[in-house]
Amino acid sequence: MQQRAGSPGKGVEMKLIIAAIKPFKLEEVREALTELGVSGLMVTEIKGFGAQAGHTEIYRGAEYEVNFVPKVKLEIVVPSDLADQVVETITKTARTGKIGDGKIFVLDVAQAVRVRTGETNQDAL
Repeated sequence: MQQRAGSPGKGVEMKLIIAAIKPFKLEEVREALTELGVSGLMVTEIKGFGAQAGHTEIYRGAEYEVNFVPKVKLEIVVPSDLADQVVETITKTARTGKIGDGKIFVLDVAQAVRVRTGETNQDAL
């Protein structure tokens, strides 16, 4: 049975893209995504570590280890057919070629609802 567009269920495919990037790349990535047609995204300041693990800094003459590195987390829900382009755009725009450029994860979204209007799924994006 085919689902109507806008109704909850398996007929509508959306993807949640979660990207952790370097903070100074945020505006450049946002501009590139806007040009691609992404109409909204959520941004959170986060701290984490991966391959770069952390580093040592000196503050007021004392040396201390920073175990978590500041990052920015982007959360973007897009129609499935746009997901690969969004991932490619983030990858290309956020890349510096140095360790700690970030990670991108893509997940399936079962349902989306716009709180103000009650629109669902792709209509809610």
